[in-house]
Amino acid sequence: MKYKRSAGILLHPSSLPGPDGIGDLGPEAYRWISFLKETGSSLWQVLPLGPTGYGDSPYQCFSAFAGNPYLISPALLVDDEFLEMSDLERRPEFNDDHVDFGEVINWKLSLLQKSYERFQKRKLLKKEFDAFKISEEEWLLDYALFMSIKETYGGASWETWDNSYRIRDKKTLDRFKENNREKIESHMFRQFIFFRQWTNLKKYANENDIKIIGDIPIFVAFDSADAWSHPDLFFFSKDLKPTVVAGVPPDYFSATGQLWGNPLYRWEMHKATGYEWWVKRIISTLKLYDVVRLDHFRGFVNYWEIPAGNPTAEIGRWVSGPSAEFFNVLLTKLGKLPIIAEDLGEISNEVFELRDLFDLPGMKICQFAFSGDPNELFLPHNYPVNCVAYSGTHDNDTALGWYLSAPEVEKDFYRKYMAQSGDNVSWDLIRAVWASVAATAIAPLQDFLSLGSEGRMNFPGRASGNWSWRVTTDLINSHLASKIAEINFIYGRSSKIIEKKGKNT
Repeated sequence: MKYKRSAGILLHPSSLPGPDGIGDLGPEAYRWISFLKETGSSLWQVLPLGPTGYGDSPYQCFSAFAGNPYLISPALLVDDEFLEMSDLERRPEFNDDHVDFGEVINWKLSLLQKSYERFQKRKLLKKEFDAFKISEEEWLLDYALFMSIKETYGGASWETWDNSYRIRDKKTLDRFKENNREKIESHMFRQFIFFRQWTNLKKYANENDIKIIGDIPIFVAFDSADAWSHPDLFFFSKDLKPTVVAGVPPDYFSATGQLWGNPLYRWEMHKATGYEWWVKRIISTLKLYDVVRLDHFRGFVNYWEIPAGNPTAEIGRWVSGPSAEFFNVLLTKLGKLPIIAEDLGEISNEVFELRDLFDLPGMKICQFAFSGDPNELFLPHNYPVNCVAYSGTHDNDTALGWYLSAPEVEKDFYRKYMAQSGDNVSWDLIRAVWASVAATAIAPLQDFLSLGSEGRMNFPGRASGNWSWRVTTDLINSHLASKIAEINFIYGRSSKIIEKKGKNT
């Protein structure tokens, strides 16, 4: 796909302000979209929206199809009469600037249970709920069943369940369904509410000329409904344990590589089905977003296979993926590929060739540019038009945090290249990205706010303590909107300019 010159902001919904301990899909999300429109931005990029599991990571979800119930807005549940204002009176005193996931999860689950109980009594939106169950039946029952059994086992991974549950013995599952109808339906109900709230929010965004860029992790979590319900699609042993797992070898993110631990696909099995599971996954995801960032794009060319049980990702081997054949199937099914290729890390020429064969924009990260080599591809003067350029991503430190901890040789080259003192690093990087020929320019909100490392979202390779940053209400203000609007205007990325050009042609 070809992209018009545009700009946007990276901010996960969990980082939005709000009274319930975590950003959600309610009033502050609508205010955020209005803020984006005020700035002349036309893109909102988010991280995966699935139900988070181990480490609260949106890249380790219990399902590749389901939504995160912790992002459901209590305020909108009140509007829909699934809750009353009195239900919110016992709200804990949450921190405004970060997510305390343990406390948030307990609070949100209590509200969701009250909402379901009210639904049972009053049958509010029952026809919509019934229609949702039919439209999403491909994945919904397996997910709800998986989560319900998981609850029965105190949240334990499915590898610890009794064997009859692990192997999905039909009689055992039928008996569980019969004895746990309400528990299973309550999980379906949460998904109905999530998708209802997100669909309405996306509609509002699109009506205000904001497109949403989503994110598809290439791999699924082992402890997921996908791995449990489709074990034939993964490299599992006879006792349903991974024999090899995913990760990446040592690179600029980590000296010992990144051991993700996700099960790896049996691509020959996927090929035999015409990549059916993947096609359904992409189609389902494109209902949520206008464009998707395909995380770890290189994994479709070749991926790092690590023997299960290894403590780090240093020992492994490269194995070939499905490459062009897979994307030709997607192109046939979808007619177009609104995909951004995450082509970062140690990349081979074959990866770039696959990206370019399907005319997919890759990613350029300005923070990676300052080694001192003027031919460095991450330097803004070397960007192609067909790319998405970033000051940094959720996996990087903030621009300011990067600069303060960078080697002196990088700082020196940065100052020479930018012709700046280093006193305003965040906006220097943003301006360089915005001024480039890259069709799309995006920066995390933290960089627009000139935050240091306290604003970092994720530390790759660190198992816990990530994903908790939140912006406070006072920081999303008219002064910031004016600054962003100005830079969008100066570099020809404002949606207001693009709209005016369209009317004049």
